[in-house]
Amino acid sequence: MISSQSRSQIVSAFILSVILGLITELTQADNLYFIDAHSQIDQEIEDINLVLKRMNENNVQKTILSARGKRSDADIVKLARKSSGRIIASIRTKGGKYTKNKPWFYRKLEKQSNNGKFGAIAEVLMYHAQKGSKAKEVEIYPRDERVQAALNAARRNNWPFVAHIEFASLGSDKRKRYMEEFESLLKENSSHPVLLIHMGQLQPQEAEILLARYKNFHLITSHADPITVNSSSQPWVNMFQGNQFKPHWKALMLKLPDRFVFALDNVWAKHWKSSDYSNKMKLWHKALADLPAEIAEKIAHGNAERLYQLNK
Repeated sequence: MISSQSRSQIVSAFILSVILGLITELTQADNLYFIDAHSQIDQEIEDINLVLKRMNENNVQKTILSARGKRSDADIVKLARKSSGRIIASIRTKGGKYTKNKPWFYRKLEKQSNNGKFGAIAEVLMYHAQKGSKAKEVEIYPRDERVQAALNAARRNNWPFVAHIEFASLGSDKRKRYMEEFESLLKENSSHPVLLIHMGQLQPQEAEILLARYKNFHLITSHADPITVNSSSQPWVNMFQGNQFKPHWKALMLKLPDRFVFALDNVWAKHWKSSDYSNKMKLWHKALADLPAEIAEKIAHGNAERLYQLNK
C-alpha cells in the first residue's frame, strides 16, 4: 500500500519531469538555428538588405542566395561580401540563355564558376511546369548538355548539384524518361551529392526508394509546407500534419537524417515582404522540436554546413 505522502511525492516528481521536459523542448526550439540552402531574389525588392532582416528575425544564420529576374549577380556578390559570411552567393543558371541553349550561358557559367566569388550553384531546371504568366514551362532532360555543363561546374568546385524536376507535374511517359535519366545521373555521379529541390514533388514511398538506392541523393525541403501548398495550384509536397511532420516523412527523417536539407527557396518579392517567411519558420521550429535534437540540428543546418563546407 502506497502512503498518501509517497503518492504525493510520485505525483510531484511526475509533474516536475513534465515541466523539465517542456523547458528542455522549448530551449532546444529557441536555440535551433537554420541555414536556408536555396533562395532567390529579384529586382522587385528595392532594398536587398531585407534578406538579412528576415534572417535576423527568424534565427536563420546563413542563406545561399542567387539572383533572378533583372537582379544582377553583382548585387548578390556585394551582399555576400558585406554580410560577414551570412550570405553565400550562388550562381544563377535559370533564364532565357539557359532555356534557349545560347553560347552565352556556357561562357558565363565558366567565368563565374572559376572567379572565386561564388560558393554554390543554384538549381538547374529540368522540368518546371508553367506557373501563371511569370514562370514558363521548362523541359530539359538530365542528359542535356546544359545540365551536364552545370553538373561539371558543381563537381569542379565541390558544390552540391541541385536538380529541379517536378515529378508530380509530369505525364507518365515523360515522368518515366525523367526518372530513368535522373537515376542514371545519380549512379554516374555516385561520389557527388545531388540535391532534389522541392522534394521533387515525390510521395514518401517514392522518395524512400531513391534514398535507399542512391547514397548521394538528398531532398531539399523547400515548398513542402501547408503555407505554400494552400496558396498554390501546383502539386507540391506537404510534409506537415498540424505542427508536426506526417508519420511517413518523420520516419524517413529519423532513419536518414543526413539526407534532408532545409531551404525556403523564396522566389518572388511577396515571399520576402509578407509574413509567409516568419510563418514558415515558426512551423519548422515547432515540427523539428518534436525530433531528437541531434536530428533536428542536422536538418535545420548541419547537412547544409557539411555539404557546402560552410564551417571552413
